[in-house]
Amino acid sequence: MMGVGASAQTANGTYSFLRATNSARVAALGGLPLPMDDSDIQLSTFNPATINESMSNKLGLSYVDYYTDINFATLQYARSFEKIGSFAATVQYHNYGHFDETSESGMVTGDFSCNDFSVNLGWGRRLSPHWNIGAAIKYAGLQYESYSAGAMAVDVAGMYHTDNGWVLSLTARNIGTQLFNNFDYRHCPLPFSMDFGASRKLEHLPVTVMLWYDDIQKWDKLTETTIYVEQHTDPLTGVYSPEKGVARFARNLACHFVVGGELTLGKNIVLRSAFNYGQRFAMDVPETRTLVGFSAGLGVKIKMFEISYARSRNSIVMSPNYLTITMDLNKF
Repeated sequence: MMGVGASAQTANGTYSFLRATNSARVAALGGLPLPMDDSDIQLSTFNPATINESMSNKLGLSYVDYYTDINFATLQYARSFEKIGSFAATVQYHNYGHFDETSESGMVTGDFSCNDFSVNLGWGRRLSPHWNIGAAIKYAGLQYESYSAGAMAVDVAGMYHTDNGWVLSLTARNIGTQLFNNFDYRHCPLPFSMDFGASRKLEHLPVTVMLWYDDIQKWDKLTETTIYVEQHTDPLTGVYSPEKGVARFARNLACHFVVGGELTLGKNIVLRSAFNYGQRFAMDVPETRTLVGFSAGLGVKIKMFEISYARSRNSIVMSPNYLTITMDLNKF
């Protein structure tokens, strides 16, 4: 029996798929928890404080054509209960394709698949015209051939509406621990993150502007970037000499910020776009002009259906396609 390595996710750990973006709207707007308060069930998985009564009896289906034969699928459903609050259930499945299983001599003896999945139950409640709160519990698992691992985690979030129209949101995601792991029996931490977001719909324009500060819990994002380390390492001596002072501070700060927005055209069409400097800095090639870090998409309403599509430039060779269809079952 051949050994199976799980090195594809070493950058952020075994459970890095918990930070993956499956929703077309979220992907178009930078891939972070959206500081929005509307009826779109797509928001619920990333920010439980967005779960509200207007999502009740809505169904969401998402598909991501990620890269080669890698694809993701998501199913969501929400329901509200008087005096208890609103709930949203989500099932996510990530399929990384099939691989040949070989003997030590190289003979093909069969094949196997690799996949990740998570099951999420979120709860949200509106405490007042100003405050929303939410929480979610999730089980995350992976199965690579005969090797598996599992973990439990919770997300918590709060959202505040200011008197002048701003929506402010603070989320803490993937607080938890691993339950088992028969890959190598090591303890693998979950990709914990805290994010702050703000959005505001402009008064005289059909535009909503958004701003995020990503990874509050971690300041230094430069040393994790291979390109940055290579650029500041002497090829002859191997001495690493990073930027210092104001230049390093400014670049680190910029890596935390994401900006985006939505433009509403009439009643049924919405255009979306965002720019993630941290993604661009980590994945772009300095000698090449690319759109790494940019994402864009649109949403269309057709009767009881809402169809969202997005493309996100994650690297110089990857631009995943995201498609989400949400249905209001109350209108059937």
